Amino acid sequence: MLGFLHLGGAGPNPKEIGRPWYWTEPGFGAKVPHMGGQFGTASEADGGDGVELNASNLTTCNSIVEAESIDLLRHVPNSSVDLVYIDPPFNTGKTRTLTRIRTEQDASGDRVGFQGKRYRTQVLGTRSYADSFDDFLAFLSPHLEEFHRVLCSSGSLFVHLDYREAHYCKVELDRIFGRESFVNEIIWAYDYGGRPKNRWPAKHDNILWYARDPKRYTFNFDAIDRIPYMAPQLVGAEKAARGKTPTDVWWHTIVPTNGRERTGYPTQKPLGIMERLLRVHSQEGDLVLDCFAGSGTTGEAAGRLGRRFVVGDNNPEAVSVMRERLAFARPRFVRAK
Repeated sequence: MLGFLHLGGAGPNPKEIGRPWYWTEPGFGAKVPHMGGQFGTASEADGGDGVELNASNLTTCNSIVEAESIDLLRHVPNSSVDLVYIDPPFNTGKTRTLTRIRTEQDASGDRVGFQGKRYRTQVLGTRSYADSFDDFLAFLSPHLEEFHRVLCSSGSLFVHLDYREAHYCKVELDRIFGRESFVNEIIWAYDYGGRPKNRWPAKHDNILWYARDPKRYTFNFDAIDRIPYMAPQLVGAEKAARGKTPTDVWWHTIVPTNGRERTGYPTQKPLGIMERLLRVHSQEGDLVLDCFAGSGTTGEAAGRLGRRFVVGDNNPEAVSVMRERLAFARPRFVRAK
């Protein structure tokens, strides 16, 4: 089912961008979230096949968008988003690749496992993307400007980077949002992968948190998950049982290689990280935006926590993964032609 999606409103219309937008609806008549946390049918949200829509309708239903990230953003209405999270390419200068495998016990296999047993490897598939920009900040800066525009007054932006670009990005965010809008730098620490012998192993990512209004933002303290005390015998039984609140350093494993959460998409981030962010920094019914959505972790966390979402990527493989992963939330599929 295809229909022309006209996106007017705050940003430029499709003619200004130079290409029309189309939507398809997988499961016509299925229940989907509406503004304000209400629910209705997809047919009610879309108005039927082939009906011209305005920009506000992009945010009335859960949406998966296949488009360039900046094109998506320019169609989002002003002050309409409650939380933005992005995990853009880290500018490593490499091609990021993930190969999915399955192993089966085989006496003549190519791998040796537990207790010396041999296993045969079967390659299930490979996904990759280029992670290189001549001027990373020139690429990212227009996005940061758009985030400032689309966030509501109580909204927050989370920019997930690594040590290569975090400092450049923070200076640019200070310019756009104001230094007073910087709230935290969250460190996601993990312990996985190789360890070089010529420097300290880099085992963390940086998540910069900026508030649209530093005097008014969502922070649900009571929704924070507790973690164990390192020395519970020193704090008493009651406090030890309750646990303590995390700091700005979050220890969390990567997505397990053979775990059920794994989608096979490179650089997939753990659901636990996103669930903590969304529980604490948004309310049920709020709109969450991720225009570098990759495998769709942001959309899954939002959908399962009762938030609305718009997730997008320009990689058809990523969109394919998201459409399968997020089918439970009955999202609308939007594509730039």
